[in-house]
Amino acid sequence: METTAWTQMYSVMNAQNGGPKNRPFARATLRRIAAFARPHKRRIAQFVFLSIVTALLAVATPVLAGDVVNAIVGGDDQGVVVRLALLIALIALAEAGIGLLARWLSANLGEGLILDLRTAVFDHVQRMPVAFFTRTRTGALVSRLNNDVIGAQRAFSNTLSGVVGNVVTLLLTLAVMLTLSWQITLLALVLLPVFVLPARRMGTRMARLQREAAAHNAAMGTRMTERFSAPGATLIKLFGRPEDESAEFAERARRVRDIGVRTAMSQSAFITALTLVSALALALVYGLGGWFALEGTLDAGAVVSLALLLTRLYAPLTSLAGARVEVMSALVSFERVFEVLDLKPLIEEKADARDVPEGPVAVEFDDVRFGYPAADKVSLASLEEVATLDTRGGAEVLHGLSFRAEPGQTVALVGSSGAGKSTIAQLLPRLYDTDSGTVRIGGVDVRDVRAGSMRATLGMVTQDGHLFHDTVRANLLLARPGAAEDELWDVLRRARLDALVRALPDGLDTVVGERGYRLSGGERQRMTIARLLLARQRVVILDEATAHLDNTSEAAVQEALAEALEGRTAVVIAHRLSTVRSADQILVVEDGRIVERGTHDELVDAGGRYAELYRTQFAAGDGEPVAEAA
Repeated sequence: METTAWTQMYSVMNAQNGGPKNRPFARATLRRIAAFARPHKRRIAQFVFLSIVTALLAVATPVLAGDVVNAIVGGDDQGVVVRLALLIALIALAEAGIGLLARWLSANLGEGLILDLRTAVFDHVQRMPVAFFTRTRTGALVSRLNNDVIGAQRAFSNTLSGVVGNVVTLLLTLAVMLTLSWQITLLALVLLPVFVLPARRMGTRMARLQREAAAHNAAMGTRMTERFSAPGATLIKLFGRPEDESAEFAERARRVRDIGVRTAMSQSAFITALTLVSALALALVYGLGGWFALEGTLDAGAVVSLALLLTRLYAPLTSLAGARVEVMSALVSFERVFEVLDLKPLIEEKADARDVPEGPVAVEFDDVRFGYPAADKVSLASLEEVATLDTRGGAEVLHGLSFRAEPGQTVALVGSSGAGKSTIAQLLPRLYDTDSGTVRIGGVDVRDVRAGSMRATLGMVTQDGHLFHDTVRANLLLARPGAAEDELWDVLRRARLDALVRALPDGLDTVVGERGYRLSGGERQRMTIARLLLARQRVVILDEATAHLDNTSEAAVQEALAEALEGRTAVVIAHRLSTVRSADQILVVEDGRIVERGTHDELVDAGGRYAELYRTQFAAGDGEPVAEAA
């Protein structure tokens, strides 16, 4: 009985935690669940069959136990008792074996469903545009692949078997108990509310405590994640107050401790109360059954069978009482997963997409107009953790922009911050699609280019020089997985990094840390340039690749960039004008428009916006020494 109480409390608590009770069943959701379950239908059928067999065996044992008592009381032959005992033992062995087999099927079914759902969500998220990731909270997205997928899995591994097995067990148990004694059976049913109602009320209370503890734990986790990252730890050491940080963390930890104490005491009180109710119910069964047995209207074995069957009656009844809530909880998890899958990617590869032509590649922007999409086009309120999505957006940031970079040419984009330079760079690899006009690479509209061909043709180095928390080797092989080790050392040499990597503890197998923070800013940038060299792409985009570097680091990066740009078509975005003096064409971008274009000397002589920017930087002493060093 105590086990039954624990099971009931756990199931109701988790069901209360999962979602609203009165949420209507969505037929479309059920159809989609059926589509995911269809590949596993054979195992589902086997699992349901084993659940039914397990329920039959569970009812058979109490009946045989009663027969043993009757055989003893009636003075039957010892062989009868031995045979009944052996039959009970065989049933126990069968129940154990079938239980293990059912558990194996359940695990395979549940984990298979998790694999299918996680893979579907992961693959779908991979296809989402960059705008989706700039708005979505990473933790909320990861939760969909973890918590919600596991919640959906419970619908098959727990709820399905529970409902089928409990229905069969309940019907068989009631049928046998009514056959043995309808009076005692009715008495057991009258006592049922005393067992079920406290469980449901306590389940709600426990769910509330669990949610409160989860909220505090999530807040602590977020705080630790922010403070324990390299930038966060640096910020705290520079500006934080360690005593206040410790006090705030300790306060949340104390709340979690207090909730844990209340939860433990509530659980103990609940289990004690239900165990007591169960004991009283058994006492009534033995008392009334014994009375009937002494009067000769009931066998002694029937009294024992009824007492044992009573333990098999309350468990399925209480579980089925909360089954609808558990089903709705699982449906909520499925709907949250499907919500992500239903978010349509703004950028799709055409069925007839083609490769970029072989040979030198030109880049062209033809009357391009573009505005960033609103949040409701690319995101979900639940993933941004807001009540409603921001519907603002779509304001044009590029206005009829046109230019062309011939094969092998370097075109530089300069101008004020926010003028639209990085937006231009993001349109070329099709991280976004234009609203009107055309972006061409190798004479082909980028919307008609196969994604794999685009990746093989065009490479990009951004100003943050992002690296994964992995080895030097793994970060380089991201560009070309099949590259040989001598090729890795060659690109490291060309990026002026081979001496550094050879000096690392594990060489190529040294882990660079989260976002590459174990390397300096210049070393990270040169690592991304080495990755670019390994990819051997024909078009290169450099988006502020030397931003935030000192003169020495910038000189080293510029030397590496000279290797990367050699013989390639390049679009270079630069804040320091000294880095683009040798560009074949310089475009001055202001407010989403090209206001000037020409070579460095031509633009300086023209005395326009470029000359103003150049004079300002030269007066500040910015960049001229680097130009000489590079």
